[in-house]
Amino acid sequence: MANPISLRGLRQFGQHGAVVLAILALLTVSLLFGGASRQHELRLVLVELTGLSLAVLALTALLKREDTEPHRSAFLLVAAAACLPLVQLIPLPPAIWTALPGRDPLALALDLAGLPQGWLPLSLTPDRTWRSFLAVLPPIAMFLAVLATRPGSRRFLVLALLGGILVSILLGAAQFVGGGERLYPWATTDAGSVTGFFANRNHLATLCLIGIPFATVLGVGALRRRDASRLPLWIAVLFVALSVIALGIIRSRAGVVLFGPVIGASLLAAWIASGRGRPKLLLLGIVGGSVLAVVAVAAFAAAPLLERFDNGSAREGRFENWPTILEGAQAYLPLGSGLGSFDAVYRSIEPLERLDATFFNQAHNDYLETWLEAGWLGAALIIAFLVWYGRRLWTAWRAGVSTQRDLQRAASIAVGAVLLHSFVDYPLRTETIAIVFAFCCGLLELAALSEARLNPSGSRRRTRR
Repeated sequence: MANPISLRGLRQFGQHGAVVLAILALLTVSLLFGGASRQHELRLVLVELTGLSLAVLALTALLKREDTEPHRSAFLLVAAAACLPLVQLIPLPPAIWTALPGRDPLALALDLAGLPQGWLPLSLTPDRTWRSFLAVLPPIAMFLAVLATRPGSRRFLVLALLGGILVSILLGAAQFVGGGERLYPWATTDAGSVTGFFANRNHLATLCLIGIPFATVLGVGALRRRDASRLPLWIAVLFVALSVIALGIIRSRAGVVLFGPVIGASLLAAWIASGRGRPKLLLLGIVGGSVLAVVAVAAFAAAPLLERFDNGSAREGRFENWPTILEGAQAYLPLGSGLGSFDAVYRSIEPLERLDATFFNQAHNDYLETWLEAGWLGAALIIAFLVWYGRRLWTAWRAGVSTQRDLQRAASIAVGAVLLHSFVDYPLRTETIAIVFAFCCGLLELAALSEARLNPSGSRRRTRR
């Protein structure tokens, strides 16, 4: 007769293995098909279907666990993010939606067309708000799935993410050398730009920044054992050096500016991973590799980089347009114009003197765009997220030294880099970055667990000894 404990462990292993494989599938599909913020509806469907499968597996696994109480605030935050677009899609009677700020032009257009003022939602573009809801499901699924994984699997998944980043960097190198239009997965990309799997080079720079802290802590953390191989450290040095060179040839201004804080925080996390003692010679190898890469970039790519920062008399559209966006947002407060409505709203308020052959389909500031589209509710959600981030960051950096804590500190750096980049761009409106960001948030949320809950197998071994 089979041992029931063994059968239960086998079933749990099979369920956990399915979650890990689904996470890998979502990371892969998002990297291949989620690298653009527009003109990608069919490709995004593949990402959303993969995310839906992962959500089912993750929820099934979490419902069977008994250690989810520390994640209650995170679950509420995730539920609020999912419900926000749905609330904006609730049909409202004419007496209510016509009284909302900014709806007078819509009511006037219906009157001029001779159409009745029927029930309409809060969102001015309900089709795009619905797309926003569907687009947020894969990141939510990724966040929940990470919470359902085991310690060893998390390290493996981080290594898989670093592998995906490396492949994207290598594709960018091929684009830099000059492989023709066939190396660009998106028709909206200008040939000659280094974008990897993205349509925008700034997003590839964000992905490189995300990988640096993970590679650093994993490389140094492997040396805590005296008999450990030095190979992980040298691989980490190589990865950081390649990321620095990639940032140089990508020529993203935000990527170059953010590299300093990211590498500084990563080296601090690496020092903690080494045991908080006197910096070892091998730890200094990462510093040396980074310095050599910076010197190489400065020697061969300084002129193109300086050209990116020196616009001369050319105007910087995003900065000049922000006051217009702020003024437009005031007209739709307190509830906003609806998620996904920025393009339509901005076209209606764009000053005539700014009209030209280009178009401004994103605010290039995720916080400002959320303020326009979601109003006070969106601002409250951002504040709640920043409070959550601050609490988990504080807990992660005060924790002891272990592989899981190292990953949490690295995740906090990666999340911070994306949040800073969001002030001058829209990385989180690209599905790939949103999913990777959620992956990092899931790792950081695990800082809420005690050491015994975070690594139960290790706790059992210590108890037996």
